[in-house]
Amino acid sequence: MSAAQTQRIGEPMPGFRLPALDGGGERSLEDVIGKHRGALVIFWSGSCAHCVRYDSYFQRLEHYHPELGFTAIASRVNETREQMMEAMLARHLSFPILVDDGAHTARAWLSQQTPRCYLLDQEGRLLYRGAVDNFKLPGDPEYVEWLEPAIAQYLSGQPIARTETASFGCAIETVYYQIPKFL
Repeated sequence: MSAAQTQRIGEPMPGFRLPALDGGGERSLEDVIGKHRGALVIFWSGSCAHCVRYDSYFQRLEHYHPELGFTAIASRVNETREQMMEAMLARHLSFPILVDDGAHTARAWLSQQTPRCYLLDQEGRLLYRGAVDNFKLPGDPEYVEWLEPAIAQYLSGQPIARTETASFGCAIETVYYQIPKFL
């Protein structure tokens, strides 16, 4: 990461204006935040098995946290809109999904995998980035939630104890996609 590519907790995240997967027009970061106390932005992919695991969690986010704006951003290189729509319909997904053709927003946000979560305050400043949990199942004695405690701490006015966690999942863009197709 070069000096020009930094991202610090407490600093504003880059804006975006992206089309909705369902054809419902474009939305900006300001639209997602709206009059909410903040927002949750998750980089998502219809073909990522890790994202599938969190479908029901993402489905409930707006219900459990109405004080936060929420959107998923589909940025995975070489994943077509048709593939995303098929995943959305087959899995009965109703949460908002924006399409980041070319992964420009993912690059601006320094997001390299799906799912990757960003919790922002009302001014779009970064409060938390990373994974939903430690990828253990909720019944596992080693299971640890990371995103939910960060949300709860922010909404209750407490400092966020853990502002960053490692992400895991499917690559948004890999070197393979950059190799000429004739090889």
